[in-house]
Amino acid sequence: MSTPIIHPNWARPAINMVEGYSLEMTAKDIESLREAAPGIAPDTPIAVTFLPGEAFEARIAAARLVRELGFEPMPHFSARRIVSEDEFREYLKAVTKEAGVKRCFVIAGDPSEPEGPFADSSALIATGAFEDAGITAIGIGGHPEGHPNMSDEECWSVLQTKCDEIEKRGMAPLIVTQFAFDAGAVLSWLAELRKRGLTAPVRLGIPGPAGIKTLMRFAARCGVGASASVLTKYGISITKLIGTAGPDKLVDQIEKGLTEEHGAVRLHFYPFGGLTKTVAWINDYAKSH
Repeated sequence: MSTPIIHPNWARPAINMVEGYSLEMTAKDIESLREAAPGIAPDTPIAVTFLPGEAFEARIAAARLVRELGFEPMPHFSARRIVSEDEFREYLKAVTKEAGVKRCFVIAGDPSEPEGPFADSSALIATGAFEDAGITAIGIGGHPEGHPNMSDEECWSVLQTKCDEIEKRGMAPLIVTQFAFDAGAVLSWLAELRKRGLTAPVRLGIPGPAGIKTLMRFAARCGVGASASVLTKYGISITKLIGTAGPDKLVDQIEKGLTEEHGAVRLHFYPFGGLTKTVAWINDYAKSH
């Protein structure tokens, strides 16, 4: 069984580091997406997160708007937050029917105990619902700085198993990493990924430009390494946590360190400072590179 092509662009090197980027949004970001849309490249994948307290209808509306604006919706499915298999299948059916969804992103989710029958993302994949719904690509999480509940070896084993299972079901695996501030850690993880024979395309998580306190808050919430030395390399002074910071140095360092051995790589932006600011930064970077 052949693996579907996620996008033809993956078959060639990027023109610059931001070409072929993807974005993330929440169901509450609909108006921000409308505002940012004129600056977003056509067919850009836009992930719609699965946060607590959001109605399914709001997430469906966000995915539908992504499609209507000419982009590629990629809704998240948070396994431990889904309360029943019926809820899972109904949401999947709705986004495929109303938003033409062909790509999904599956995660275990934050709750320590599942709120329904799914303990992790592998349990969602194992239902067979995604391929039955016509999904061609499944995104799964990568953790360059490790996982709080698994050893490094467990992380690699789980990642390999998920990729194999997704391909066995006739879909393409896509690895999307947590955002990071340390280019060295990201490049080392990517090299190890390829050394282990994992060839799936990778989207490296990049924090969009945002207030420094906002970046620190998300880093703490997501378990991202933010030591003084790492922040200095990123461009943040630990003694002067004011103003805003962009990912210029991080993206430049990643681009400088990438080789053919790192395989297919593109960037995924987490717009903590807002979609409009992130898209403006991406376009400015593209013009100057």
